Amino acid sequence: MPALTPDTIRTATETLSRLTNYLRDNPEPDEALALVEPLLDEYTGVPVQLADTLRALARVVQDHPDTPRTKHASLLITELRAAAWEQADQHTLHYVLDGLRTLREKDPTAEPGSG
Repeated sequence: MPALTPDTIRTATETLSRLTNYLRDNPEPDEALALVEPLLDEYTGVPVQLADTLRALARVVQDHPDTPRTKHASLLITELRAAAWEQADQHTLHYVLDGLRTLREKDPTAEPGSG
């Protein structure tokens, strides 16, 4: 696996930005759902991955010998962990996609904006 750099991470965020812009152009809902589905996967989606990343960052900072052992540092690490929990709570968004897909399957001819 190649080394991670800020640029490789930026590429991921740029891809998300491109997806957002694409969705703003009103593609077909089935196509939009298919594109967003990997982002909200129950086990590997963005909420789960970001939560894991924030927890790992908190651990790296807390365990590093050069991190000051101050109340302020402790509060910042606690904030990272709290944000991780909030992100992890979003893992259920895949159920929303399931619901939207079910709606489309039940009445694929529904007029746009009629629901």
